[in-house]
Amino acid sequence: MALIRSESERMPASIEIRVQVPSKLHETIECAAAVLGMSVNEFIVRAIGREAQQVLIDSQITRLTNRDRDIFLEMLDDVDRKPNAALVAATNRYKSLRH
Repeated sequence: MALIRSESERMPASIEIRVQVPSKLHETIECAAAVLGMSVNEFIVRAIGREAQQVLIDSQITRLTNRDRDIFLEMLDDVDRKPNAALVAATNRYKSLRH
């Protein structure tokens, strides 16, 4: 079911964010924007958007040490291994939510 918001509850098309940056960084941003043929604002919006997306992507990745990876793969290959009670319960909860 879609959530319908009234006109007053909708997000504005854009909002203003003010930040203070060191003058050296401002110069760097201006130069980079010029190289790309963009305004400073366009450059900042693009850079921040890209970084925000990367943070969200990275937050969804599980990183394992080589040792942990080897243990995990070994467990997957062990055909005699039975799931523990917590895994069985989690599987049942997942199945009940899908139906």
